[in-house]
Amino acid sequence: MQEIIVIDFGSQYTQLIARRIRELKVYSEIIPCTAPFSEIEDRKPQGIILSGGPASVFEKDAPSIDKRIFNLGIPILGICYGMQLITHLLGGKVSKAKKREYGKAILKIDDYRALFSDVKDDSVVWMSHGDKIIEMPKGFERIAHTENSPYAAIADFQRRIFALQFHPEVAHTEEGKKILSNFLFKICDCKPTWNMHSFIKTAIEDIKEKVGKHKVVCALSGGVDSTVTAVLVHRAIGDALTCIFVDNGLLRAGEREKVEKMLKDNFHINLRVIDASDRFLRRLKGVRDPERKRKIIGREFIKIFEEEAKKIKGVKFLAQGTLYPDVIESVSFKGPSATIKSHHNVGGLLKRMKLKLIEPLRELFKDEVRQLGKELGIPEEILYRHPFPGPGLAIRCVGEVTGERLEILRQADKIVLEEIKKSGFYRNIWQSFAVLLPIRTVGVMGDERTYEHVIAIRAVNSTDGMTADWVKLPHEVLERVSNRIINEVKGVNRVVYDITSKPPGTIEWE
Repeated sequence: MQEIIVIDFGSQYTQLIARRIRELKVYSEIIPCTAPFSEIEDRKPQGIILSGGPASVFEKDAPSIDKRIFNLGIPILGICYGMQLITHLLGGKVSKAKKREYGKAILKIDDYRALFSDVKDDSVVWMSHGDKIIEMPKGFERIAHTENSPYAAIADFQRRIFALQFHPEVAHTEEGKKILSNFLFKICDCKPTWNMHSFIKTAIEDIKEKVGKHKVVCALSGGVDSTVTAVLVHRAIGDALTCIFVDNGLLRAGEREKVEKMLKDNFHINLRVIDASDRFLRRLKGVRDPERKRKIIGREFIKIFEEEAKKIKGVKFLAQGTLYPDVIESVSFKGPSATIKSHHNVGGLLKRMKLKLIEPLRELFKDEVRQLGKELGIPEEILYRHPFPGPGLAIRCVGEVTGERLEILRQADKIVLEEIKKSGFYRNIWQSFAVLLPIRTVGVMGDERTYEHVIAIRAVNSTDGMTADWVKLPHEVLERVSNRIINEVKGVNRVVYDITSKPPGTIEWE
């Protein structure tokens, strides 16, 4: 399979480069700049992209690469720091700019060959750099400039090495997609063959080969990642897969029934549903601290999953919905992440049960997982559902978790989702939900004084959950949600709307 390697120097846009390449139907992977030269050589990529990064080539211990990559005969594209590094390593001169250039600039094209073929002149590009090129390496030519950057793009046409001072991968660069397309198809001679149909075929073959005659167990949450993982693995090995769905009593209204019906009726997957509601509620009795809640729920889930998995003879593998951003976090130039997400807190099972991992989605971004799910015939209701935390409603039930409080929250949350879906906002929102607060307030209902619970509504937009902004829902939508909750959910007399961004607040309340 043809691939483009993106070498990561710590840019906030590195993942975006890989995503843009995949959007053009060419497979791309990110590797850290610390990867050995032999790995690049052995992979024989069609092209190499050097990402941007926060460092300066003048810094002590500035990230670098083995100069031998320039002799592989493989096309190379350097972006921002990648451009400065190419210049520095190949004998050109880089200098500190008098002032940092950040934001939009107008690109003036000097040479339309190859990289700028059919790219319009005077287009907007996005700059973000503190150093600049003052002398090109031998064999390079200037192919574009801006008012502040005399060398906005340079090229060694003979060796097929190109470098850009701006970021073609960001939406602000008007012709960025065309520039990347030219690099892929005119310079690297790639073919647009990367798609979910081809991915499914390869993934199924890999799973079959890895599993052999053994059995696989999968922890199912009902979310996008675990559902797509289960359906894909089932497509490969059929009844050798057993999915375990633990109903911890902390789920949304009707969630257990939806998951059970979809997987059994639509895909005929071997599914074990464990009703452990009472068990979780007993463990959570009297617990108010959010961190203690999370630990109790995580530990109890592992115990139950282990108990059930041990009942299945011949299990050697655990299927898990790890995605590519999780993999990148663990190996990126910026350093290993403190914690790699383990699906539904089952990571501890691997050593205890001596299981091997199957992670069929580990090469995919979230949007690609949704495309894969569509190819596999999974309903859009599952593929586009809002993220739901592993501890479930327990961390949206602020204070002690009881059966009574959970039922109030569950009914309020159901109304929030129903009304947001009716309004047409659901697919345009990252997450929306209800929170039950640990306070009561005075109200008047039917000429009588009440002293009842408060529900907070939370709706946010985000791209990765790291930062988020509250959604400006129309007043009429909020009004309908509030009226329905107060009229239909017994025990609630006040509804408030959370207008806190992240930071300073988190998306979840606990």
